[in-house]
Amino acid sequence: MGGGRLTAEDRRGIEAGLAEDLAYAAIARRLGRPTSTVSREVARNGGPRGYRAEHADRASAWQRRNRPPRPATPPATDAEATHGRDPAAVHAYMDRFATMMIATGLPRTAARVLACLVTAPAGARTAAELAQRLGVSPASVSKAVGYLEGLDVLTRTYEPGRRRAHHVIDDDVWLRAWLTSAQKNAVWAETAQEGVDLFGPGTPAGARLQAMHKFFVGIHRDMTGPATTVPLEDAITVLAALLHAARPLTTSELAAALGWPKARAATAVQAAELQPEACGPLALQRTPSGAYLVTAQHGRLTPAQRTALAQRPGHCPSGSPNDRPWTCSAAERRGSAPSH
Repeated sequence: MGGGRLTAEDRRGIEAGLAEDLAYAAIARRLGRPTSTVSREVARNGGPRGYRAEHADRASAWQRRNRPPRPATPPATDAEATHGRDPAAVHAYMDRFATMMIATGLPRTAARVLACLVTAPAGARTAAELAQRLGVSPASVSKAVGYLEGLDVLTRTYEPGRRRAHHVIDDDVWLRAWLTSAQKNAVWAETAQEGVDLFGPGTPAGARLQAMHKFFVGIHRDMTGPATTVPLEDAITVLAALLHAARPLTTSELAAALGWPKARAATAVQAAELQPEACGPLALQRTPSGAYLVTAQHGRLTPAQRTALAQRPGHCPSGSPNDRPWTCSAAERRGSAPSH
């Protein structure tokens, strides 16, 4: 199907097709145009009964002459967006940054969105601001943002009382992306080992899967360091901290509360996620905002046990006790009324 503006000849073809009582799809095929182009052209120029090619052509020419010019995107004089630096140099750097990410496999629009957010003064933009600065459609921004959220490199925040979302690059994004990649390598290794157990190491398939297992175990070890009991002990401390706080906390908030470096808190969180069976009856759950909270480990209690516990006096009610965040107060968990 051809693109671009409709010509006077195209419009005469539309008028002739309407006179023959052809459907929009048939007219579009005759012209080599999308059906939507024909339907919109007819709708804004009198409809199927009132469409006249000559009038439509004059109306289109008038609209082109009188259409207001589009503002430049991004604004070349936006000092706030360029940190007071030369706008041309800033935009050139953004292009180089995006090109580097595209070369590593990131889709083009997603790379440009990420470059725009990384160089933003506050590391945050709304979808409308991103669309304006990048000169792309809101739909393209929405698709790119969804892709980046899937990679766990940005989050959404909302202003109090407003529905407009800000897309944010936080301080922990690269560490979190690194740990997410390490966790994926661990999943690859675990899945490969399941295949080795199924086929047997002596079979061709088992041998290939065993080589795959060794490769991803090595990659995971290189990224996270040698296995020790320290991360697991830290993971249990993190679970205890979340249980005591009785509210979701981010990795940065955990590090600040425990007096740890951010890297140590992030490693402890990863250990809790990778080895839930070693953390006793508690499990770590991540919220959509990127914070963490404590839940009961899945499968620890039977449905009948969960129902009985939910009905006992002094326990917090729950519609889904197994997956409910542990947010009851200490007094409620002891089964006594809070003191005044």
